[in-house]
Amino acid sequence: MLAKKGVNPPSFRKTGTTIVGLIFQDGVILGADTRATEGPIVCDKNCEKIHYMAPNIYCCGAGTAADTEAVTDMVSSQLQLHRYHTGRESRVVTALTLLKRHLFNYQGYVSAALVLGGVDVTGPHLHTIYPHGSTDTLPFATMGSGSLAAMAVFESNYREGLTRDEGIKLVTEAICSGIFNDLGSGSNVDICVITK
Repeated sequence: MLAKKGVNPPSFRKTGTTIVGLIFQDGVILGADTRATEGPIVCDKNCEKIHYMAPNIYCCGAGTAADTEAVTDMVSSQLQLHRYHTGRESRVVTALTLLKRHLFNYQGYVSAALVLGGVDVTGPHLHTIYPHGSTDTLPFATMGSGSLAAMAVFESNYREGLTRDEGIKLVTEAICSGIFNDLGSGSNVDICVITK
């Protein structure tokens, strides 16, 4: 209908990011680059892509920055209300369910690909959430346009029972690999370590 009136539909915008996460012996490590792009233009060199969800849960976001920010802020406030209501620490599966339900309702129109990590009473957890609402549960995960290069590093070097320092080194290598092999990723490496 709009096309008949001469209004062009919004065009697809390529987004660039490398976000990763892994489970190590004491918890979860999340990592992200800090470049934000608008098409071919770098519009922010120090964009924070690791979002606070709860004291024990953080979430990396890839896709449209406004969407990742909005969806993580919304679920973060829901988790806080849940903590006030129950008097208990938030569980990672609760955050996962709230995020996937919201994204599924919007059928992929909310452009947010997420790596959710946290430690709760049941131990460390790492999940990926796709924009359509599907999820994976993995010992290590990557998302974004630099995810293939980062995954190559993880598949070569990841093992169970990594120490904190080994985990940080591996996450840094994975993000750097994404930065070197993807023009949409760049600048600095942000890392978040979550332990019990």
